[in-house]
Amino acid sequence: MIQPQSITFFIDRCLGNRRIVEMLRSAGVTIKIHDKHFDKGAQDVDWLPQVGKMGKVVLTKDGKISNNLLERIAVARAQVKMFIFAS
Repeated sequence: MIQPQSITFFIDRCLGNRRIVEMLRSAGVTIKIHDKHFDKGAQDVDWLPQVGKMGKVVLTKDGKISNNLLERIAVARAQVKMFIFAS
């Protein structure tokens, strides 16, 4: 029997508040938090490729990522899997 692949979600700084983190963890979701892996001032074009290489799925509400050409290129090149939540 093939075991399903586990998914780890990477919580972007803009979602990294305690409530969301606690809700996801209590639901049994494996998460990593931006501020525990990168400086608070880290630019999206710098951390997104690293998270993509780790194979994590990004959760964010930063809609600017989809509008910024350099950030879109960084996401595409690193094959980042991402959900961008609308307000």
